[in-house]
Amino acid sequence: MLDVRRLRLLRELSYRGTIAAVAEALTFTPSAVSQQLAALEREAGVALLERTGRRVTLTPAGAALVRHAEAVLERLEQAAAELATARTGLAGTIRIGAFPTATRTILPAALAALGRDHPRLEPMVDEIDPAEVAPRLRAGDLDAALVHEYDFVPAAADLALDTEPLLDEPMYLASDRAGDSLAGRREAPWIVSKPGTLCYEMTVRACQAAGFSPRIRHHIDDFAAVLAMVSAGQGVALVPELGAADPPGNVRLTELPTRRRTQVAFRRGAAAHPALAAFTRALRSSLPRSPE
Repeated sequence: MLDVRRLRLLRELSYRGTIAAVAEALTFTPSAVSQQLAALEREAGVALLERTGRRVTLTPAGAALVRHAEAVLERLEQAAAELATARTGLAGTIRIGAFPTATRTILPAALAALGRDHPRLEPMVDEIDPAEVAPRLRAGDLDAALVHEYDFVPAAADLALDTEPLLDEPMYLASDRAGDSLAGRREAPWIVSKPGTLCYEMTVRACQAAGFSPRIRHHIDDFAAVLAMVSAGQGVALVPELGAADPPGNVRLTELPTRRRTQVAFRRGAAAHPALAAFTRALRSSLPRSPE
């Protein structure tokens, strides 16, 4: 009989590529991960792994077993959701990941609504960039997360996760003049998020699509701070609608054709879990109005 815990380790190895990365993500020692995977190979009766330097690759049998592991883990999520539905009332912890703009604009009202409807449910929020969400959900550190993608930076596919659409919003060019354009600001200094974030990639790719690479002056993640820097004459920036509320008086916002889409992400099979469903309902009922 194949051990589900070992299947989870193999599935995580298929995403991360090294024993050390799996061990760090799931709070094991590397030797413990290696021992568990070796035991899984003995259970399977075939080689599942091949070592190439520091990385470990899956054999065809290993890749096939990962596909079955995805299905098994999905069914376990479905079973947990069904059992939770059979209980009376919602109670316990729901661990939520959210990017900074959502933490400021969407979550407060949603958590207040969730608390009114389900006072025994305890939400715990961890502010996190969407690029870091998938491994945290797979590892069980989070139950749900708010993530986003841009026209120029689509979300990477992850067989272990599902999403539900929540919000679609336009992007704006924040500058000191009305009717501005990306191409018209090719020589301007730019204010962008930190490298490695989706917001950073979005700005760079949008500028490249307009025919230039941005001349980056500042790296700032908080959009309120970005707008303050634009107001101080420190450059121009791209900001989403949620981050563009109440701009300083001298900042002009020019709507662009590109969009940002926010989704609720969760482990595949968990959509029917009553706590997750309640959280999603609270989010939908608490979406802010578009800024004037």
